Amino acid sequence: MSSEEGLLATCDEPAARSPLLTLPRNGFDPKTGIYHSLHQLKGTDQNIPITPNLDTATFVLSQFPPSGQAEELIALIDSATNRRVTYAELKLSIYKLATGLYHGLGVKKGDVIFVLSPNCILYPTICLAVLSIGAVLTTANPLNTASEIAKQVKDSGAKLAIAAPEEMHKLLPTGVPTLLTLRGKDGVALSVEELIDCCEPLELPAARPALSDTAAVLYSSGTTGASKGVEITHSNFISIVTLLRWSAEVTSSQNDLFLCFIPMFHIYGLAFFALGLLACGTTNVVMQKFDFLAMLEAIQTHKVNNLPAVPPVILALVKYDKGGYDLSSLRRVGSGAAPLSKEVTDGFRKKFPWVEMRQGYGLTESCGAATFFVSDELAKTHSGSCGQLLPSFTAKVVDVETGMALPPFRKGELWFKSPAVMQGYLGNQEATAATINADGWLQTGDLGYFDEDGCLYIVDRVKELIKHNGYQVAPAELEATLLSHNDILDAAVVPLEDEEAGQIPIAYVVKAPNSELTEDQIIQFVASQVAPYKKVRKVSFIDAIPKSAAGKILRKELVSRGEQKLVSRL
Repeated sequence: MSSEEGLLATCDEPAARSPLLTLPRNGFDPKTGIYHSLHQLKGTDQNIPITPNLDTATFVLSQFPPSGQAEELIALIDSATNRRVTYAELKLSIYKLATGLYHGLGVKKGDVIFVLSPNCILYPTICLAVLSIGAVLTTANPLNTASEIAKQVKDSGAKLAIAAPEEMHKLLPTGVPTLLTLRGKDGVALSVEELIDCCEPLELPAARPALSDTAAVLYSSGTTGASKGVEITHSNFISIVTLLRWSAEVTSSQNDLFLCFIPMFHIYGLAFFALGLLACGTTNVVMQKFDFLAMLEAIQTHKVNNLPAVPPVILALVKYDKGGYDLSSLRRVGSGAAPLSKEVTDGFRKKFPWVEMRQGYGLTESCGAATFFVSDELAKTHSGSCGQLLPSFTAKVVDVETGMALPPFRKGELWFKSPAVMQGYLGNQEATAATINADGWLQTGDLGYFDEDGCLYIVDRVKELIKHNGYQVAPAELEATLLSHNDILDAAVVPLEDEEAGQIPIAYVVKAPNSELTEDQIIQFVASQVAPYKKVRKVSFIDAIPKSAAGKILRKELVSRGEQKLVSRL
């Protein structure tokens, strides 16, 4: 069996064993309604490992540069202090911390370790040390409240917490033993830094983690519902790391210098910066948190080549016109975690014509990946698309009413299969069954379609479609139209209940400073570009659009705000 057929055979579909060359250029098989990846992993070193007793840390560390090179090559740079960590130093710190956790603190296989910290150059060390002893990683947003943290600690069953000193107070009510990331000023609590300094690498447990074991429980942002714990296995992580190594090779990114402001508690930052890029041998500049001007400064100072980003950052770059920073080192900018409109994509290309702009798509439930653009030329001719299926992924586009699989250019709910797809939701069989069907398809809840070249376009969330007089209105389409206005810095569209129409679209708009733009002008601007049933009916001006750390619009907050205004008028 060829490597290509082997990858397709993992999808457990009879037609998947047919040679891909017999399918059209979009990878769609009309007999099964399945879209196949147009790419394949080449070479035995890129095949997704199937050795049962293999864990994420062992796999990632095995891909580090060889000893001579590892002592010279920089893995991590702290953007604030310019502290640099070589690959050799990183590997040693991982082994030392793993020794301290296992032999010193008694952390064992299956124990859940709760990590609450902003980005820092210790974050990859913490993650890989935890995974190396078979413990389970669960991460949280430092912006979470004490009550949100207590809920996650309880739901995940955390036995130990690792926290930045400034976040430790949020964990005190939980009673969970807590290890600081950095030495505390009072010296009361033990820290990761101290464990690394005082421990020498010793043998780790003989009972090694297996591919099928849970490696992490990552909590979704809960932008449209209650947050759930996504169970990611070692197999899922290793699949994504393998795909990242493949993408680095086909895009010649192994020698790039990356900038990390994406939070590592999120699957995007975790998969990229705490795991995958380290297995590619890249150098990564780490920012503690996102700050737009600090990002520009870091690009200029460190001559950053590659910038994994999110739509709000891309939009800010498009709207930014003050100049003053040398961004000529940039050669590639990526966007993920939320849809990026064609208008913003085209605006970025016009402003930064020398930079490749590539959008990707993934979910926490698919370990952060699903589609990607290998070719910048293809990305240019398919503006607004988030790329083609990655190797090992297959997809369906399913009619939300009939359940029928749809051909190219027909919009429906996206379903995926891949070794990267999660095990399920922790302790929630009902939610798992509602998301992964009996045939193993991950039902994403995202509405989209594939075109004639197998490029995916995301339209919106199925549950976020606005039902206006029986028509379906996609908020993302209206948001893209709004953002094309020069005086609009940001925008979000959500439904507002209406007795006659069922729901009407209401736009929340961030105006440019000193703009005199009015509600009526915005309504007319949108109405001139969309069908009558799609037009915005109300506009509310706002200082900032609420968004998750990954850049997703927190529509629940805006819907609640609209409902409160409606009640106040009654």
